[in-house]
Amino acid sequence: MDEKARTQHPVLQPISDTELTRESWKIFQIMGEFVDGFERLAHLRPSVSIFGSARTPTDDPLYHLTETIAHKLSDAGFAVVSGGGPGIMEAANKGAQRGKSPSIGLNIQLAHEQHSNQYQDISLYFRHFFSRKVMFVKHASAYVVMPGGFGTLDELAEILTLVQTAKTRKIPIVLVHTPFWEGLVGWFKHTMIKQGTISAGDLDLFVLLDDADAIVEHIFAYYERAVSGPSAEERAKFMEL
Repeated sequence: MDEKARTQHPVLQPISDTELTRESWKIFQIMGEFVDGFERLAHLRPSVSIFGSARTPTDDPLYHLTETIAHKLSDAGFAVVSGGGPGIMEAANKGAQRGKSPSIGLNIQLAHEQHSNQYQDISLYFRHFFSRKVMFVKHASAYVVMPGGFGTLDELAEILTLVQTAKTRKIPIVLVHTPFWEGLVGWFKHTMIKQGTISAGDLDLFVLLDDADAIVEHIFAYYERAVSGPSAEERAKFMEL
């Protein structure tokens, strides 16, 4: 290749001291989100994180199912954690407030769509998705994943990866509404396993359940078996999150 014809590497744009300082100070903003979340949620175990779409209307059967699941979990002694917004998140907080345990919202600042729902006993606010996701994972005793969009898929992929790689302990991951999830699970089985990108045993990381009572019983049964709490090894993993 003619050396003269090669495209020159673009010159890096200079950055002012003011811009650099602003970027550096974001670290403290992020640290503040972690510290606030750790301190305010540390005493809430056991808790269940519920994920799902912000776009689910209040008259949708999935909204009512989520509310029922959250209510039953709350009455069973589990704090319920949602993303704090509308749709499935609102249903989770609403159901939890009808029960006996705290209703927590991990609210995110977005340019559109997200607004905080009114059913939160404890509200935390985040500018950064990654610090918010740590709070969903760090204190959870189980995950309930309702139908949702890219955000829900992102959260599901994160928790599956953390459990698969032993970065967090194995706890119940429940996918709710089989007609929604069966296509994805089929892709896991017939494409990812076939291509060798996941193992057949990875399908045991989650279960599909559609009945509210069955979901609560599944989570409660697991929690009863683990009533002694996390082991020293599991606590060490928590510190890595």
